[in-house]
Amino acid sequence: MTLRIYNSLSRKKETFVPVEKGKVKMYVCGMTVYSDAHIGHARTYLAFDLIRRYFEYKGFDVTYVQNITDVDDKIILAANKESVDALEYSKRFTDRCLGDLDDLGIRRANVYPKASETIPDMITMIQQIIDKGYGYVADGDVYFSVEKFRDYGKLSGQRLEDMKAGARIEPGEKKQSPLDFALWKNAKPGEPSWESPWGEGRPGWHIECSAMSSKYLGLPFDIHGGGMDLRFPHHENEIAQAEAATGKQFAKYWMHIGLLTVDGKKMSKSIGNIVNIRDLLKSWDAEVIRMFFAQAHYRSPPDFSEKALRDVKKGLDRMYRLKERLEKCSENSQNETIDENKLSPEEKHYLAVLDDFKTEFEQAMDNDFNTPKAFAALFDFVGSSNRFFENNESPNAGLCNHSLELFLQLGGALTLFQPKTVQHDDVSLYKELEMLLLEYDVSMDAKDTGELVKALLSIREEARKHKDWKTADEIRKKLEEIGYEIQDTEKGPVWREK
Repeated sequence: MTLRIYNSLSRKKETFVPVEKGKVKMYVCGMTVYSDAHIGHARTYLAFDLIRRYFEYKGFDVTYVQNITDVDDKIILAANKESVDALEYSKRFTDRCLGDLDDLGIRRANVYPKASETIPDMITMIQQIIDKGYGYVADGDVYFSVEKFRDYGKLSGQRLEDMKAGARIEPGEKKQSPLDFALWKNAKPGEPSWESPWGEGRPGWHIECSAMSSKYLGLPFDIHGGGMDLRFPHHENEIAQAEAATGKQFAKYWMHIGLLTVDGKKMSKSIGNIVNIRDLLKSWDAEVIRMFFAQAHYRSPPDFSEKALRDVKKGLDRMYRLKERLEKCSENSQNETIDENKLSPEEKHYLAVLDDFKTEFEQAMDNDFNTPKAFAALFDFVGSSNRFFENNESPNAGLCNHSLELFLQLGGALTLFQPKTVQHDDVSLYKELEMLLLEYDVSMDAKDTGELVKALLSIREEARKHKDWKTADEIRKKLEEIGYEIQDTEKGPVWREK
């Protein structure tokens, strides 16, 4: 089945045909870095990480660009309140925000161009717009003349007549029409500024994305995306700027992410229901959060709540129980290929069922990245596999390995089954495990908490061999207090986070 994407520009699903065969060039509007990343950011960037992963699953070479807005009114205001340089302030929050997304398990884009580092490219594009009659200078400011761009409104579906009815020129603005928007702003005291042909100043917000995407991906590129709230005016203005400056199509497919609510309400500062990623990670595992967002179709508005996370965790635990079962029964497979002549009728049936699940999964994802149906296929995979194991105590190891590899492949496309990493606000857990190891005279430089748990379980197993039940019980009890569930099996202890 060919991949079909809902294109916000045409308002219908279209067969995806890349500009360049085998490659996908994708630009997503990034963060304005004036405060910590929140779950609204997580919603958007998890969705595009998942989209990028599925393109890679299908064999595409993906180039993913995501900008960093480090020059902006909000940044300047926040920096002035702290009496620090605006660029120093935004550098601090760039590192914090990207770190938060790292901790959540969202893969980084290939390129993160910053507004402050792309000023020359913006100036070049602004000059092209002026030269072609779509822009004008007004006392050091530069504006885009909206009414001269005939296609304005094609993304949002709005008409110029309707927009003009409710628009007005704010005090201090020098634009000719209330619809016009700033390409360049004249320098003001206490703000960062750069030299330009129109005097000292800084760029408008919209121009950075037009300039950056054109620079790093060329025109046209395949996919432009962002939150649903950016469709107008930001994305509409991006199209106008880029196409007016170059005379070329800007982006072929436009994808917009549905905005989430929190306990049924819109997330906003005025309500006080903004949830920062780093705060959420203190209470919830990153994989639970990722799965919550991944289960919602990217165009839908998911409702975030603690109950929803608890429900997701139950489903994730089911998946990990199957993963552990498959790992155990495939231990002696040595990655061998399956010899169907050696399979029982039940095993042959299970093998055929696995192919059906893969087909079902791909059909769902090929239909505009329908993750709810893709997860339904994955849970059917879990249920059928568990029923198979109930009737087959010693299944073929090669078959189990094939099932495991497929399970990890499909789950991986949905951002699941990533290695656990130490989160910058989860250092206390790492330290707690590290201190527990020191109680048994063991010190190690582990890359994650999982390695520390394994080391403690190794000490516990050694104590059990020597019938030191006191030490063994002590380690188990302390691990459970920290938050780990330990289960002893014939092949050794198995652990999972509670």
